[in-house]
Amino acid sequence: MTHPPVPLGTFPTPLEPAPRLAAALGLGPEDLWVKRDDLTGLGGGGNKIRKLEWTVGAALAEGADTLVTTGAAQSNHARLTAAAAARLGLDAVLVLRGAPGASRSGNLALDGLFGARLAWAGEADQAGLDAAAAEVCARLRAEGRRPALIPFGGSGALGARGYARCGEELRAQLPKLRTAVVALGSGGTMAGLVAALGTGSVLGVDVGALADPAAAVVAFAAPLTSEEVTAERLRVRRDQVGAGYAALTGPVAEALRLAARTEGIVLDPTYTGRALAGLAAAVREGDVRPGEKTVFVHTGGLPGLFGHPAAVTAAEEGAGAC
Repeated sequence: MTHPPVPLGTFPTPLEPAPRLAAALGLGPEDLWVKRDDLTGLGGGGNKIRKLEWTVGAALAEGADTLVTTGAAQSNHARLTAAAAARLGLDAVLVLRGAPGASRSGNLALDGLFGARLAWAGEADQAGLDAAAAEVCARLRAEGRRPALIPFGGSGALGARGYARCGEELRAQLPKLRTAVVALGSGGTMAGLVAALGTGSVLGVDVGALADPAAAVVAFAAPLTSEEVTAERLRVRRDQVGAGYAALTGPVAEALRLAARTEGIVLDPTYTGRALAGLAAAVREGDVRPGEKTVFVHTGGLPGLFGHPAAVTAAEEGAGAC
């Protein structure tokens, strides 16, 4: 049974033209638009709000009093799960990869501000994070609590419904849309867009969060559309991962500067920075062409910039002397 979503965000989000960024990328001034899903409202904004409306709606329907989820130390999803819990009067426990003390800024500062409790899982892979979260839920149930485990990244067929709605917004805002470009992490955001827009209209840029992100997109999108969704039909770029999920690459650093200096838009080094670097490469290679309407889906993540020392250093070094 699918439970109704709980309202958490402010929708529809704006769709803004980006003519200076378009020109810098080699597109026409009317070709590029930015879907401002960094402006979803709650907890600093970001794409995870659309998914949480559905996953938390299901948790509330089942009587949960505590939200438990997993992620990297600078997880945007974990931060917004904590914000959603605070708004709804629930507790939040975030099971995070790493150890305490490595960083105290960025999303971690906001996790604390929202009142979340943190459980550190060490250098665990996703299976290890899942096991640690299961242990947390078992302990909470033993204490008489009613925990709900929100999936990694909020992603699944249920959470992807939030991005199917986003795809519908985009169709209404820009009927001649050819390509929506989005960061591909845990898979739910791209899956929802694929369900609404079709496999040929969504370009996902892999950020290195999963070993096989295309498989996740297929699994999450298939229940939401009558179109046959296969890995072969998806448009996925895997050229922006670099040294790994947490690493800052040269093309991503350049993408951060480009968005900031052409449109005054701030991207993050893990997700949207990679997505824009992937868009730039797609234009160079002819996969995204002048004369076609392209949307860059800004999925948020600003707090993560301040939790990424290399990105902060690169930004600070960009300021010239007067």
